[in-house]
Amino acid sequence: MGDQEVLAILDELRSGGIEEYRVQKTDFLHFRKHLIAQEDFKHFRGIAQQGGDIIYTYMEKPRS
Repeated sequence: MGDQEVLAILDELRSGGIEEYRVQKTDFLHFRKHLIAQEDFKHFRGIAQQGGDIIYTYMEKPRS
């Protein structure tokens, strides 16, 4: 997974183009590096799945 691909996925989540995105366990650290650099980082919610994958969604209200 490349840097541009991660940023495109985050933009799609943000704009509502996709409702959720599953990040594979092997890509998590790379994805997270870009995720935490976003100004609206707290609007993204990640839910861990059995096996280590994470499903990310975008929320209108930021988490606390």
